[in-house]
Amino acid sequence: MLDRLAPLGFVLIWSSSFIASRVGLRYLTPLLFVAVRMWVCAAILVSVVLVRRRPWSALRGKWQHCAVAGILVNAILLMTAHAAMTRVPAAPIALIQTLNPLLTAALAWPVLGERLAPRQLLGLFLGAAGVVLIVGLAALRSRVETHLLLLTVSGVIALVGGTLYFGRYCRGVPMLEGTMVQFAASAVTCTVCMWLFETPHGDWTTGAIASVAWNAGVVSLGGMVLYLLMLARGTVARATANFYLVPGVAAVLAWSLLGERLAPLTVVGLAVSSMGCWLVSRKPLPRSG
Repeated sequence: MLDRLAPLGFVLIWSSSFIASRVGLRYLTPLLFVAVRMWVCAAILVSVVLVRRRPWSALRGKWQHCAVAGILVNAILLMTAHAAMTRVPAAPIALIQTLNPLLTAALAWPVLGERLAPRQLLGLFLGAAGVVLIVGLAALRSRVETHLLLLTVSGVIALVGGTLYFGRYCRGVPMLEGTMVQFAASAVTCTVCMWLFETPHGDWTTGAIASVAWNAGVVSLGGMVLYLLMLARGTVARATANFYLVPGVAAVLAWSLLGERLAPLTVVGLAVSSMGCWLVSRKPLPRSG
């Protein structure tokens, strides 16, 4: 039951992040937004570890790997995405992130030895086709938008690297302690980048506080726990395939809640990507006889 509900919960939670971030970025500079989000997550997890009196020895020899995975999966991915969201609608950013399954699956074979069936390969390429259809058209409209989308691509590359790194070096680490280290390392990294690359400014309105609280408590903690759970219980290709469903949900939420336009080609691209996700993630039928 958990294996079936985790992907659905992940898609809904991760999609809501784009909407909450669009609201929060009205009041906070992007790197400040991400840094505060990471510090809130780290503080919550450290408190839980201390209250539960979990042994720190579980991280011996592994905390460095957890830190690297956390910086790649959380810090770099979110900083690039939030910087782009200051000028680009939510749906194209979410679509860029669906390149994650194709790149991950392409590297998972040589790095982790995870083989893909022909059906899964077809699904991955369908998903990528949906992304190219929409993002390519969006990039042609504006040079600034093109540069920001390319920045988002760099964040996706970091996510792919972090996913494969986690799959190879961090699967034996207890989830609570490992996630704590990931967010602590991400918080430090985001803070350093904030002071280096932007002049931080924040107007701490109710909307800004609610946005940070939602993205930290529900998305970063809840969503990433589900993502890491799917990685720990299955292959990276199947876990990352769920990213194909995020743009569709994010686009509908952005249209209904923020008034962002949902173009017909966007609907077509989302449908193609969703079909690709289904092909990658569905379990093969048992053979008869």
